[in-house]
Amino acid sequence: MAPFPISAGEVTCGWLEARLQAAGAMGPGRIVSASFVLIGTGQVGDTARFTLSYDRAGTGPETVAAKFASADGTSRATAAMFGLYAREVHFYRELAPAIDVRTPKIYASEVSDDGATCVLLFEDLGPAQCGNQLDGCTLEQARNAVIQAAALHAPTWGQRALGEAAWLQPVPGLVDRISELYPQAHAIFRERYEHLLAPELMAVCDALNANAALYYGRDPALRAVCHGDFRLDNMLFEARDGAYPVAIVDWQTTAWDCPIKDLGYFLGCGIGSAVRRPHEDDLISLYCAEMTQRGVPLTRDQIWDRYRLGALHGVSTAVFSSAFVVRTERGDANFLSMARNACELACDYDSIGALKQMVETGSC
Repeated sequence: MAPFPISAGEVTCGWLEARLQAAGAMGPGRIVSASFVLIGTGQVGDTARFTLSYDRAGTGPETVAAKFASADGTSRATAAMFGLYAREVHFYRELAPAIDVRTPKIYASEVSDDGATCVLLFEDLGPAQCGNQLDGCTLEQARNAVIQAAALHAPTWGQRALGEAAWLQPVPGLVDRISELYPQAHAIFRERYEHLLAPELMAVCDALNANAALYYGRDPALRAVCHGDFRLDNMLFEARDGAYPVAIVDWQTTAWDCPIKDLGYFLGCGIGSAVRRPHEDDLISLYCAEMTQRGVPLTRDQIWDRYRLGALHGVSTAVFSSAFVVRTERGDANFLSMARNACELACDYDSIGALKQMVETGSC
C-alpha cells in the first residue's frame, strides 16, 4: 500500500492533522470529523473538497482541497507515462514558493516511486468561479490570465539551471513514443469528430498529423517554465470570494519549453475566436508589457511567429488527450471546443507554415 491516501475515501483525520500541523496551518487541537465532496472536471486527476470540524474553534482551516491520481486506469496510465503526477508534486514543492503566480498554498505533496499515484493537499480557494472551456470567458478574465502567464514566464525566462532540474526533464524516450502514438490518436480523433469539425479545421489536424515528427522534434531557442495546459478549466476566477482575480491550478504539464506556447494555447484553444479575434492584439501587447515590466523586454513582432506556432499546441493536446484519457460526454465536448478554437487560430495565421519555416531556419 502507498504510504499516503490515494483517494478521498482513504483520507483520515489523523493524516490531515499531521499534514496541516507540519505545514503550520493548524494550531493546538484535534480534527474530530472530515467529510468530502468531489469537485472539478479533470480527466487525469480526482479532486475533493474536505470540510473539517475541530474540538476547539479557530484551530485550522474550515475546508481544504486534495487532489489524487485518477481512479480511471487508462487516465492513470497515461499520466504515469508522461510523468504528470510527479511534475505537479515537484512544481508545488520546488517552484511555486519562488514565483508570484497565484496558486493554492500547499500543505502536503506526495508521489509514488513509479509516478502512478499521488496526493496533494492544499488551501481551498473557494468561493471562486471555475473557468469553463465550454462557456468561454470575458475580456477582463482573459486579461487577468495573461498577466498570470507573464508572472510565470518572466522569473523563469532563460534560467538554465532551473531548466536542468531533474523534475523538469522529459521522460526518456517520450518524444519518440508520442510521435509513434500520434497517428493512432489522430485516427481516433478524426473518426470521432470529422462530422463535427469544419473541413478546413480538420485539415489542420490532418496536416499536423503529417508533420507530427517535425512538431515534436523541434528544439525551442527561447525557454522558460510553461504551464503546458494554460486554459480556462485550469483557472479559478474571483478566488477566495474575489480576493484574487484569478488563480492557476493543475500543474501536471509543467515543462521547460518555449513560453509563448502558453500564450498561443490560451488565446487559441482557450478563450475562443469570439473573444480572441477582436482583442488579440491588445492581449498580446498586454503580455509583452507585463514581461517587459518584469525584466524581460518583449515586443509583439519578436514573439509573433512563436505565437502562431503556439496554436498547434492546442491542436496536438486536443487530439492526443481525446484518445488516451477516460472518455466522458463533457470531455468529448471539451476536446472538440479546444480543437475548433486552436484550428481557427492556426488557419488565421498558417501555423503549419510557421512550423515548417521555423524548423527549416532553426528559429523555433
